[in-house]
Amino acid sequence: MPNTVSAERRARQSARRHISNSSIKNRLKTIEKRYLATVKAGKKEDSEKGFREVSAALDKAAKTGVIHARKASRKKSRLAAHLQTATAA
Repeated sequence: MPNTVSAERRARQSARRHISNSSIKNRLKTIEKRYLATVKAGKKEDSEKGFREVSAALDKAAKTGVIHARKASRKKSRLAAHLQTATAA
């Protein structure tokens, strides 16, 4: 239990941010899964559109501090590699 007023406030803020960040992370996972499904299905146009969507979502999450910037960059790189192999085949 928080002992001071400011500690109570920080606990409330932390709880709110936890809910918000969890929601954003779940959305990222869903978008990524949808993108990988289109890549696996071999839908080139949908895959390119999906990559743009995933890339934008990762950048926004990194900008707001939900995930680390390097994690976003690493994920984008790996997802782009999936797209390259799918379009080459």
